[in-house]
Amino acid sequence: MGRKRNKFQGQIFSFIICFLFVENVNAASIQNSIDSHKNQFQTIALKIWNHAELGYQENQSSELLADALEKEGFTITRGVAGIPTAFIAEYGSGGPVIGILGEFDALPGLSQTTSPFKEIADNASGGGHACGHHLFGASSAWASVAIKEWLVESKTEGRIRFYGTPAEEGGSGKVYMVRNGLFNDVDIVLHWHPDDNNSANSKTSNSNKSARFTFKGISAHAAGSPELGRSALDGVEAMNMMSNMMREHIPQESRMHYVITKGGLAPNVVPDLAEVYYYVRHPKMKVVEDLFKRLVKTAEGAAFGTETNVTYEVMHGNYSLLPNETIQKIVHKNLMNFGGIAYNDKENAFATEIYKTFIEPDNLIGSQESVREYKISHSYGSTDVGDVSWTVPTAGLRAATWVPGTAAHSWQAVASGGTSIGLKGAELAAKTLAATAIDIYKDQTLIIEANKELKDRRGIDFNYKALLGDREPPLNYRVN
Repeated sequence: MGRKRNKFQGQIFSFIICFLFVENVNAASIQNSIDSHKNQFQTIALKIWNHAELGYQENQSSELLADALEKEGFTITRGVAGIPTAFIAEYGSGGPVIGILGEFDALPGLSQTTSPFKEIADNASGGGHACGHHLFGASSAWASVAIKEWLVESKTEGRIRFYGTPAEEGGSGKVYMVRNGLFNDVDIVLHWHPDDNNSANSKTSNSNKSARFTFKGISAHAAGSPELGRSALDGVEAMNMMSNMMREHIPQESRMHYVITKGGLAPNVVPDLAEVYYYVRHPKMKVVEDLFKRLVKTAEGAAFGTETNVTYEVMHGNYSLLPNETIQKIVHKNLMNFGGIAYNDKENAFATEIYKTFIEPDNLIGSQESVREYKISHSYGSTDVGDVSWTVPTAGLRAATWVPGTAAHSWQAVASGGTSIGLKGAELAAKTLAATAIDIYKDQTLIIEANKELKDRRGIDFNYKALLGDREPPLNYRVN
């Protein structure tokens, strides 16, 4: 009996040693590929950071990524879904098909240098990569090349497909790509996002729908003949007042926010044109649709009461993120294997200075050295990755490209993302994405299980219909 037990224990031990050996070989192979392309894709990331091109205007950024992948042997299809800056890069043959998402748009009004102090950078757009999409796009392309090299080296059949996806920030670039069927033949989609921590949670998010409401009135001299005017700005302000009262009577998980984008140019002229831009969010798409209808009623009521006219244009709409734990747990395993990020003396000095600018940071410097435990979580933000996740099993991760405590969409995020701190996080993401894709190619039962989970979560009656309707991509939404 003792000999049998010892033999069994020996077999278990041998299996563990063999497993660890294979894991180490895979990690080493990935690291070698990542290292050989490090300078190439870090340079691209910083070039995109410098361009800081806004949604649907990312001409240079898109070309940098497409050209780099084309030189690595990928077949490039440009201008997909009617979007000049959207493209697909593919390598390989047969199946399975694994897609990797890459974003590259910046945010307006967040121009910043790599200084730990708030400074305004001199760039043409006035934008800044406050969500780290320069790293997102470059790292995902970097991972795609590493996966391609593994497919060649291991002689594995399959395709790796990089999606160059513009205008995530309010433009819903991916939604048009989903709507055009560009994900219909994909088995698994992987993505990542910059953050101030390393995590791979099974995450949900809010659905989102936005619109610009334009009020038109009658101009007049505000002092000489105000009775002849009908203020479009009054219409906007009346709508905002009613929508703020409406907040008391909506589900507590909802989010509703706005900016006045046009309100007149001179106080002594009754403005005949005014515009307000609204976002409506909730975890459930049906609730978003219902809230949006109520918001439209406040606009109509405001127009009636101020004797103005109102029209609206839906700008974008995103589904919530649909988790897929089958793949998400594989992402988390690989992120844990690679571990966190260590700062050198220069990076620690930068982090210490920028940390002083935070109001109430929720993370300490040093937390970027670890990976958070796996959990199911919810984000109150929104992303067009959501629409992809309802179409294809989708999983992702967060990597610490910003100093711990940094808020997204801040000048501090722009600054961190332009330094070696951002580049280290991008490398961690590239390695994790590559390792996860390789795991899926090697164990294709994961694809079957992930697709079953997707169908179960969607329900049998699910039929994809974009929240933004049948409108064409708003290619000038950041210009107007």
